[in-house]
Amino acid sequence: MKKSIGVGPHVFPMPVLMISTYNEDGSVDVMNMAWGGVCGEDMVALNLEADHKTVANLKARKAFTLSIADIPHMAESDFFGIASANKMKDKFARTGMTSIKSEKVDAPIVVEYPLTMECQVVEFQDQPYGLRVLGKIVDTLVDEAVLDEKGKVDAGKLNAFLFDQFRHGYYAVGGKVGTAWNAGAGLMKG
Repeated sequence: MKKSIGVGPHVFPMPVLMISTYNEDGSVDVMNMAWGGVCGEDMVALNLEADHKTVANLKARKAFTLSIADIPHMAESDFFGIASANKMKDKFARTGMTSIKSEKVDAPIVVEYPLTMECQVVEFQDQPYGLRVLGKIVDTLVDEAVLDEKGKVDAGKLNAFLFDQFRHGYYAVGGKVGTAWNAGAGLMKG
């Protein structure tokens, strides 16, 4: 029997994504967000509250990087979601993480994260339910250590973790359990 649990963002898994931008003084700002993801082959959508420092940075620089958080940096990644750059000017510096300037967009790349997409802001969509930022992916940088023998990203090597909206937990990504566009192919017959 099913039981109603009401309206809410009841989706699992939710990615833990790190948005990196530059502040007006050139310092690095990183924000942890779960409400976003890919929305096309070369597009991402970020659902944000307009009062975030990151939003001001996005409007000023029209660029950002989007990284996948990994287990070795869970504490820092969680901190980026707890601390507000509107109130804590040295937010990034406190973590001890490092950054380099993107060669493709006006945004920082956090060196420690294994996969980072470099993005240009395409559009700000003010909606009654919040602000959506659409970004075009112009390149993706990945640590060679997470590539397989064919040069493809091995999801198991990313050490990514997911957000559980139900109980506010983080969960490790497990091993491969099937092959997409193949696991259900047997049902195509007959």
